[in-house]
Amino acid sequence: MSRFFYSMLLYLISPLIMVRLYLRSKKAPEYWQRKRERFGFFNLPASDKPIIWVHSVSMGETIASGPLVKQLQKSYPDYRILITTMTPTGSAQVRKIHGDSVDHVYASYDLPGAVRRFLDKVKPVMTIVIDTELWPNTIAACHKRSIPVLVANARLSERSAKGYERFSYLTRPMLEHIAMVAAQNSETGRRFLALGLPNKQLEVTGSIKFDLDVSSEIITTGQALRQTWQQGMGSDIRILVAASTHEGEDQQVLDAFKTILAESPEVRLLLVPRHPERFDSVHQLIRDNQFPVVRHSRGTQPSEKTRVILGDTMGEMMKLFAASDIAFVGGSLVPTGGHNMLEPAALNLPVLSGPHVFNFAEISESLVQAGGLKIINDSGTLAQSIIRLVQDKAEYESMSRHAGAFVRDNRGALKKTLMLVDHLLPSST
Repeated sequence: MSRFFYSMLLYLISPLIMVRLYLRSKKAPEYWQRKRERFGFFNLPASDKPIIWVHSVSMGETIASGPLVKQLQKSYPDYRILITTMTPTGSAQVRKIHGDSVDHVYASYDLPGAVRRFLDKVKPVMTIVIDTELWPNTIAACHKRSIPVLVANARLSERSAKGYERFSYLTRPMLEHIAMVAAQNSETGRRFLALGLPNKQLEVTGSIKFDLDVSSEIITTGQALRQTWQQGMGSDIRILVAASTHEGEDQQVLDAFKTILAESPEVRLLLVPRHPERFDSVHQLIRDNQFPVVRHSRGTQPSEKTRVILGDTMGEMMKLFAASDIAFVGGSLVPTGGHNMLEPAALNLPVLSGPHVFNFAEISESLVQAGGLKIINDSGTLAQSIIRLVQDKAEYESMSRHAGAFVRDNRGALKKTLMLVDHLLPSST
């Protein structure tokens, strides 16, 4: 009966959900487009191939799951891959990474009718959920239809675990219906077990984010972009990228940059907001701080006067990292939980982050211990840390070397996850 009342509540608040979707579309029109898909109304190309359904809620999960999806395509050529997301940025990433080699729609809301329509249309033989996007009705419906659910690259912060614990009457039966949880670390595994996941349904695989694809093409295009910037700004520039910043964080980065320029005038700032609807407001903020700025999306060549480049494009983060010298990873000077610091580390960049990294608690702690990451508390310590890296070559090279080695030494989760897929996929048993 608990799930019944949960479903009734969802139906009752559905009008509010639609209002929120409409309001979000004021800044990002894509949120209102294809809204029927969110209720299970969509079409898929006709095909006789069975479908493996991969759900990656947003852009970060879609990028992280890219290598996994590509390996699934290689290992199971007789299957189609359907990727669902919940956000327009995630949707854009699906097409950017995979093109037309996969099917894609928005995932339906966790309403019984919408879930039923979705599963009737897709008929997946297996569901792979990336990270931890768990919905009681969806999990229950998959279980009823004997569709195994694998939660891959699972992470569960202490805060999220407490949230699930408050609704244990929903959480426990949901976890019992999951075929397997592939946890990023033992702490996440322990939290899942405490919430009611049976021991036999847990495997600690590590994070597939260590297996991210850093192709020679990314490195080459990043270096070419840097050379273009150097032609305008000077060959001796050092580029600090502030990646995936959130509201309330950009001004702190700009304050730090003022201090950095006073000590190390060769530094240039590449500021990349996390959400595209903030590109214009951040551009205005940079101008309000009296920094000469160019927008990367315009293709404008920076000049000697340029001090800030606004990274206002989507899906180019790895290329922008490859064009940079030092990385600050945002979402961490404000209590958002941080973002993926392994991406710049994989490109041998010294990495800095604010203190709010609860989404990457174990990874950040290990990267600090390995010598590839420094945690800073405010704009002042950010500035001093950057100045030291710019002026101390030995310090810079040490952090760079340790960051890259940390990622290389921890790869392997992808292989373990694929073994679980092979075990759970019905036709492979």
